[in-house]
This record gives sequence, structure tokens and C-alpha cells, in this order.
Amino acid sequence: MSAEPEIDPGDPGQVSHPPVFLERQGYRRRRLMDAARLLPLIGAGLFAVPLLWSGTSETDAPYSLSSAIIYIFGVWAGLIVLAALFGYGARRLGRSSDVPGPEPD
Repeated sequence: MSAEPEIDPGDPGQVSHPPVFLERQGYRRRRLMDAARLLPLIGAGLFAVPLLWSGTSETDAPYSLSSAIIYIFGVWAGLIVLAALFGYGARRLGRSSDVPGPEPD
């Protein structure tokens, strides 16, 4: 068994290393930022889904144009709700000092 030597804060020859893991609030904030960055990509993929709806001919369309428009507006509304939830979550977590960005007013 080898115990690690204790670091003396008064000794300039010893270097203290930062912790390996982030604090819980900083970790959650970063994951929330990652999810918010993926939101436009997910939205673009969902907006492209009606392009995949095709029939065997022009007159034999499996879905009408009105259902495609309703789907597009439903996805749009869902993206707005998700963005609002991400914003609420970010405000709830508060501004963390380890995340780069502008200082709050």
C-alpha cells in the first residue's frame, strides 16, 4: 500500500492538480449546452421527414399536403417548447464559473 504524499500549500515546489471530474452543476450545464447545440440538427432532420413521404404515382399520395403542413408546424412548435425548456433549465442551474461566456448583468 502506497499512500500519496500530502501537498503542502506553502511549498512552491509542489504542484496541485485540478480535480479530474467537474462539479455536478457545471457538468449538468455543459450537457444542457450540448443538447441545445444539437437541437437545430434534430429539427432539420425532422423537417426533412415529409420529403420521404412519397406515393407510387402523383395521384396516389399516401399523405396529403395539409397533413405535411400540420406535421411541419407541429415539429416547429415542439422545437420552440424544447428551446424554452433548455432556457429554463439553464437559468435554473445558474451561471457557472467554469463555463466560458459573457458575464451576467
